[in-house]
Amino acid sequence: MQDLTGRRVFITGAASGIGRATAARAAAKGAVLFLTDLDADGLGATVEEVRAAGGRVAYAKAADISSYEKVRAMADEVHADGGPVDVVMNIAGISIWGTVQSLQHRHWRALVEVDLMGPIHVIESFVPAMIAAGRGGHLVNVSSAAGLVGLPWHAPYSAAKFGLRGVSEVLRFDLRLHRIGVTLVCPGAVATPLTETVEIVGVDQDSPAIRRLRANFRARAASPEQVATKILYGVHSGRYLVHTSRGVRLLHALQRVAPPLYVLAMRAANRAMTRLLRPAPLPPQAGGDTP
Repeated sequence: MQDLTGRRVFITGAASGIGRATAARAAAKGAVLFLTDLDADGLGATVEEVRAAGGRVAYAKAADISSYEKVRAMADEVHADGGPVDVVMNIAGISIWGTVQSLQHRHWRALVEVDLMGPIHVIESFVPAMIAAGRGGHLVNVSSAAGLVGLPWHAPYSAAKFGLRGVSEVLRFDLRLHRIGVTLVCPGAVATPLTETVEIVGVDQDSPAIRRLRANFRARAASPEQVATKILYGVHSGRYLVHTSRGVRLLHALQRVAPPLYVLAMRAANRAMTRLLRPAPLPPQAGGDTP
């Protein structure tokens, strides 16, 4: 899909960061936008920004993509106003870090419901109509470096992002039969508002170590606009796997071609993270002896 002029593009997570930047880029290419995000105020600001630049927003609604019923209702509204979309972009997501002894069940569940089930809700609500229309299209799923490699303290995030990668890997072949391309985007560090608000469970969020970690993250992060450009490149070129960071690309290559070196690198990263953040100690087991 090399020309987005007049194409109907549905984007989740459009209130800020990568989602807002991608909406702006797609609108500049002539797309007609259908936008959603949980943040109603941020979504409204994106709509104003796109329209002020001459872009077209046909639909914008605040919604929680972890609710299938709400996503299904949005799809019905969008389809009632002009039919199926041409491009679906699953960009919305949340992030929580922590060690297994610090994480609570709600953290695991929140990440799976938003970062994995959210995109699945969008796929099952919008893609069948694209297939039925018979005019092709494109699906973008934004995973993460944590969907490719074993980043420290990312177990629940990786559970969702590896899952989204698996969904994408299957759909890249299933949907090819219907001329619908699939792009899996795996960003590394990206300078979005999420970098300042990500919850790191079991540590003092205001500690000097956390401040240093956030500063280092920002220093090597890509901008949302850079990532948005990569996303549209994936759509235009039909590319399946899109990296946004040279470091992530190299680490992924190391994992595949030199597994022992990858293992050493990830062990070192895990030790460094643990020394830096010093997670909370493991609580006594229920029913066991307390020291």
